Amino acid sequence: MPLHFEVPTSLDYFRSLVQDDDHFPLLEAAACIAQDEYPDLDVQQVLGDVDQLLARLRRRLPSDAAPLQRLRALNQFFFRDLSFGGNVNDYCDPDNSYLNVVLRTRRGIQISLAVLWIELAQGIGLHARGVCFPGHFMVKVNLPKGQVVIDPFTGQSLSREELSERLEPYKRRSGLIDEFEVPLGLYLQAAPPRDILARMLRNLKEIHRAQEDWQRVIAVQNRLLVLLPDAWAEYRDRGLAHAEQGHTGRAVEDLETYLVHAQESLDIDAIADRVADLRRARQ
Repeated sequence: MPLHFEVPTSLDYFRSLVQDDDHFPLLEAAACIAQDEYPDLDVQQVLGDVDQLLARLRRRLPSDAAPLQRLRALNQFFFRDLSFGGNVNDYCDPDNSYLNVVLRTRRGIQISLAVLWIELAQGIGLHARGVCFPGHFMVKVNLPKGQVVIDPFTGQSLSREELSERLEPYKRRSGLIDEFEVPLGLYLQAAPPRDILARMLRNLKEIHRAQEDWQRVIAVQNRLLVLLPDAWAEYRDRGLAHAEQGHTGRAVEDLETYLVHAQESLDIDAIADRVADLRRARQ
């Protein structure tokens, strides 16, 4: 009898990458998000393209370059010579989140640019991390004489005063003023790779949901639930997207999972009513 082997799906590949927090390949996992939109994408080619950029950057640096010299060379290379920057003309284009496209166009959003920048920074020995700053993803580098925070959209280094100013609208909306004031440093905590990837996926989810592109919402939700299997609100959102697509059985399954695990949520009654409506529609 001929042997039959199941070809792993892009979701299987993604699952294999994000299982272990100790060895989490952020660049590779972020690159393979684009396989939903570009099924023939060769992720290894994307990694190779970044390796080539890193090799070019390394050739510019003497082996004994100080950390500040390395940082300046990286920013000159990334933001000025290669002209990576924010896509101000079409910020909500999903392609801004796909690293294969960002590498080609040199345009993206903060978080996709940050993933590439961090990979290059770490490749030249800098202690660089992402920062899930409210409303605007940042990167930071720890140097011997202090910490530098950079806006990956523009390449601008931000002072404490500028960061505080950017925080002000968020703090006022959230009631985090006066006695509820939170130190700036808490907003500058390094983001784990899993959190960075989740933020990338949620950005895409919101773009597709705004366009009522439920098939693409579901594809993103599938990845989010592989990445964050206990994120019960993502079951709710996937279930609602399935309902919009007419996938009643899958919708009920996801929404019931949410109801079981999120019993303190404010929308429990509304979701229970939606499940009842879907069940009646199946009869």
